[in-house]
Amino acid sequence: MSYPALAAASGMSAGFVISGSEFAVPATAGAAAAPSIGAIASAVTLDAAAVLALASRSVGHVALTYGYDPEEPGERLFVMSVINSGTALSAGAKTAALADISRLTQALYRGQTWAILDKSVVSQVAKRFATAFKVRVTKQSLGKFVPLAGIALGGVFNWATLEGIVDAADVAYRRRFLLEKYPQLESVDTDIHPGLAADEADDETISIVDEIRSSGGPDLGQDGLDSSSNEDLTD
Repeated sequence: MSYPALAAASGMSAGFVISGSEFAVPATAGAAAAPSIGAIASAVTLDAAAVLALASRSVGHVALTYGYDPEEPGERLFVMSVINSGTALSAGAKTAALADISRLTQALYRGQTWAILDKSVVSQVAKRFATAFKVRVTKQSLGKFVPLAGIALGGVFNWATLEGIVDAADVAYRRRFLLEKYPQLESVDTDIHPGLAADEADDETISIVDEIRSSGGPDLGQDGLDSSSNEDLTD
């Protein structure tokens, strides 16, 4: 079964729980048969975790296709940046995510020593990203809270989410592969990281580059890349 199909199954299951299992509960059961707040919260949390896990595996699969090991520290961060890009909806959040991919691509391409990157930094970034990802996915998938219809909407949303992430992964890894094969492409690369516009504040903005820096890792902002293009990312 494909990753989108597995994600859809998870979304439908969450929608079923959130809808109050109305197919299985007699109408006379009333409010007592409705799921508790705890059950709903658990369903949402488990669904978000499932989507993130499937997203990581699907992006990792694409990475291997292009010859990159998704288990390496730098690649784990790149995988998160790709998932971020694939789930960003607003122009501001999407641009910030693409800027992250650009900066990580440049750092990896220039050969900095990601292999010795402190594992605790990667772990902290992963935890923070998982939390932010859960908030984003929950906001975007509010249709799951619609009685009965939420079951179908949950499945459709999760399927589309995984499809979007896989598409983003293919673009990002193809770009990296071509950059390594044709270094001259770096000169035409664009890297912008604008702030989020006020009318786009409803979309959760996530920056893996910012999370790396705040977790004690290297500064991969544009200035940091320029000043360390020939140096290791770690002391």
